[in-house]
Amino acid sequence: MSLLVVGLSHRSAPVSVLERASLDPDTQNKLLQDTLAAEPAAEAAVLATCNRIELYADVDKFHAGVAELSTLLAQHSGVGLEELTPYLYVHYEDRAVHHLFSVACGLDSMVVGEGQILGQIKDALARGQELHTAGRLLNDLFQQALRVGKRAHSETGIDRAGQSLVTFGLEQLAAGTDVAGWAEGKRALVIGAGSMSSLAAATLARAGVGEIVVANRTVERAERLVQILTEPGGTGVVARAVAMGSVGDELTRADVVVSCTGATGLVLTGVAVEKAMAGRTAPLALLDLAMPRDIDAAVHRLADVRLVDIESLAEASADAPMAADVDQVRGIVADEVAAFGAAQRAAHITPTVVALRTMAADVVAGEMARLEGRLPGLDDKQRAEITQTVRRVVDKLLHAPTVRVKQLASEPGGAGYADALRTLFDLDPETVASVSRADMNDPNRGRV
Repeated sequence: MSLLVVGLSHRSAPVSVLERASLDPDTQNKLLQDTLAAEPAAEAAVLATCNRIELYADVDKFHAGVAELSTLLAQHSGVGLEELTPYLYVHYEDRAVHHLFSVACGLDSMVVGEGQILGQIKDALARGQELHTAGRLLNDLFQQALRVGKRAHSETGIDRAGQSLVTFGLEQLAAGTDVAGWAEGKRALVIGAGSMSSLAAATLARAGVGEIVVANRTVERAERLVQILTEPGGTGVVARAVAMGSVGDELTRADVVVSCTGATGLVLTGVAVEKAMAGRTAPLALLDLAMPRDIDAAVHRLADVRLVDIESLAEASADAPMAADVDQVRGIVADEVAAFGAAQRAAHITPTVVALRTMAADVVAGEMARLEGRLPGLDDKQRAEITQTVRRVVDKLLHAPTVRVKQLASEPGGAGYADALRTLFDLDPETVASVSRADMNDPNRGRV
C-alpha cells in the first residue's frame, strides 16, 4: 500500500486561497483523469468540499508522487504552484488513512462533528468509480472511511460537539438567540438546489419560517426541492420555485437569504443588494455557504445587512467548545487505522497464497494423470480415494504455513512475506498478478 494524499483545507490555507482553488465537477473529472495518466499514480480520488480540496492516489514513488500531485492540483485549480505549495499538506500510508478517517468522523471539519462530510466522501468515491480511477485500495479506503464515520456518530456523542455548516451559519445570523425563535415567520430565499441548499431549506422549514422561495438556474430542480418541502406529512411550510432572473425581485421581500451554488462568479453583487435595500426598512440576513463565494463581501458595509460567509464561519468555529466525546472518536480512529493497515497487508499476500494453492492443485492433477498411466486397472472408487488422499496430504502440509504467513503479513513490516513465499515455491509472478487483477476487476467490489 502506497497511499498518498496532497491537499489544502481551512486549517492550512486562508479562505481567499481556498476560494480561488475550488474545483467545479468538470474540473474534478479532468483532475482525476490526468492524475491516473501521470506515471506515479495507479489510482486516484478527489475530495472537494467548501473548505477542503484533497487528491488521493496510490503511488509507487513518494517524492515523485508528491511533486506530480502538487503540480496537478495547481494546474487544475488555477493557483500557481509556488503560491499554492505553502498551504499544501501531505500524508502518506498510515498517516493518510488516519487523515481520511478523521475527516469522515468530522474531527477535521470547520464545525467539529458535522455529518455532512460523509455524503461528500460517498460522492467522491462514486465519482472515482464512475471514471474508473478508484481501484482496490481507494475503494477499500473510502468504503471503510464511511463505516468509521458512521461508527463514530452511532457510538459516541460527537454529534453534540458540532452541527452542520448550515445550522452553525444560522446560529451566527441569529447572534446568540434561539434559531427557531429568530426564524419564525420570516421569508426565506434559498439560492441553489444542491445538497447544501436543500439542507438549508429543510433546516429553515423546521425552524418555522413562514415562506421559502427556491431559485435555481434549472427551474425544474428548484421545483423538485419545493415538492419535497411541501409534501404531505412534511413541515407544512409554504414554498415556491422561481428562476434565477427573479432573484432581484425576491430579494426585496426576503428576510433571510441562503446561497450555495456552483457558480464561478458572484450571484449577488453589492450593487444588487444595495438596490434591494433601497425600497425596504427591514434588516436583511445573508448566509453564503458557497466556495467560491456567491455574495459580494462588500455588502458588509451596507446598513441593516448582516452577512455570514465561509470566512466568518471559520473565525467563529475556532472558538467553538470541544466535546469530551472527541477523545473517544480519536480512539476509534486510531483503532480503525491499525485494523485497516493489518487488513491491507494481509490482503497483499492473498494472491500469493491463492497462486501457491493453485500450483499445488496442478501438481496433484499431474501426479494423478501419471498414476493413471502406470495403474490403468484402477476403478473409479480406488481412483477417487487415492486422489482424495493426495489432496488431504497437500492441504495439511500447506495449511499451517499459509495461515501463519497471513498472520505475519498483517503485522507491520510483513510485506516481505509474500516475496519470500514466491521465492521459496518458485511461483510464477504472472499467476500471482492474474489473481490480483481478477479481484480488482470484480464488478461488485466496493460499489456505493
